[in-house]
Amino acid sequence: MQRFENKVALITGASRGIGLAIAKRLVDEGGSVVITGRKQEGLDAALAELGPRASAVAGRADDAEHRAAVYAHIAERHGRLDHLVNNAGINPIYGPLQTVDIAAARKILDVNVIATLEWTRDAVAAGLTTSVVNLSSVSALAASPGIAFYGISKAALVNLTMQLAVELAPGLRVNAVAPAVVKTVFAAALYEGREAEVAAQYPLERLGVPDDVAGPVAFLLSDDAAWITGQTLVIDGGVGVKAMG
Repeated sequence: MQRFENKVALITGASRGIGLAIAKRLVDEGGSVVITGRKQEGLDAALAELGPRASAVAGRADDAEHRAAVYAHIAERHGRLDHLVNNAGINPIYGPLQTVDIAAARKILDVNVIATLEWTRDAVAAGLTTSVVNLSSVSALAASPGIAFYGISKAALVNLTMQLAVELAPGLRVNAVAPAVVKTVFAAALYEGREAEVAAQYPLERLGVPDDVAGPVAFLLSDDAAWITGQTLVIDGGVGVKAMG
């Protein structure tokens, strides 16, 4: 399929992991991508995998100057923007809410929620034509001991997705995905050293890999999802169903 031929997508936080897998999927389906990440060396390695239809701008997701530089780059290189994937996110803390460092909690909200809104508003101002997908998490949908404040931020993203879907309709569609544990550097602390034990909780008996998320994201961005907006697609290997059974 070439669902993204002559289309341009911006993917934040895409030097590795899920973001990079999404970028690869869109390039494989004919698209051009602009990716962001904090470190230039990581972006350079990603670009070596993605090929000539990809470009990158380094910076922090919650930095206004970085966002401005990204959208200026898109305007100069492509002159259009069709899709936005808000993938950048952080979780610098682990532990119960009673002991959460409030400065760290504010930083999580700034990057995971406020920056997502700002990237989206700037994309609209830059002429975004088609769709947005936000990366939430199953931690948004139930108690998530140890990463509770991260879950709170991702729950805010679910609601932000619904609010934006209404405000930006009918011209743009806005959806989200909520993955369970995916084997990435970001999530390594949740499974390293006990992967078999964690995977045994999933009906499909394995953890996710980045491509498991990239396919659904590509679907939601594409015209195949032309009558879907405001939704959060759970990608969890069935673990949510098992928990409720």
